[in-house]
Amino acid sequence: MPRFTPFDFGVTRVMSLFHQDWKHEGDTPADAVANDLARSEDEHVLAVRRDARALDSLSSPALEVLWEVGCQYMPAFEPLGGGTAWTRTVAGLCDARLSANATVQVLTGADAEDGTACLDAVVAEIGEARFLTAGVRSALTDCARHCTPDLAFRILLRAMRCAPEVSLSAAQYTRLEAIGTAMRYGEFLVDSVRYQVQEP
Repeated sequence: MPRFTPFDFGVTRVMSLFHQDWKHEGDTPADAVANDLARSEDEHVLAVRRDARALDSLSSPALEVLWEVGCQYMPAFEPLGGGTAWTRTVAGLCDARLSANATVQVLTGADAEDGTACLDAVVAEIGEARFLTAGVRSALTDCARHCTPDLAFRILLRAMRCAPEVSLSAAQYTRLEAIGTAMRYGEFLVDSVRYQVQEP
């Protein structure tokens, strides 16, 4: 069975809310996330909550690095209480949204997979991402090792999309596609960076 969506999902879809015009989604970052969750299917909310809970194993500075690299425009962290507080806020918003339902589905099949079998491949691609600073690559590697390789890989793809100067070789893109296939992603997730492939 494929994942519940052919597009991005979880925390990385939440990251996509934060662009230059994010305030159209809500007056505050929490409002923007809450409004998105209110419009979303249970599977998306569950995926966001799982990612946010997994991220809780990282330090607050590492979380700030990951949120910043995955967003086109991330609001300042000081008013949000820092990376840990913000990530827990996102998890709490998921809990609040899910508590409104009498019954909530659980993630099953491909949606429950965390990409453990792809850990080495994901870490290798992070190491190849020289457009990122050493600090960002370190935070992404920690995410792959201590959260899930799936989440780290999706944040890497977001980082590629948020860095317009990035160019990928055909071989790089083929490797990204292979990881996406192994993780049973929908057709449009890895495809979102195809436009960055440099023609030979």
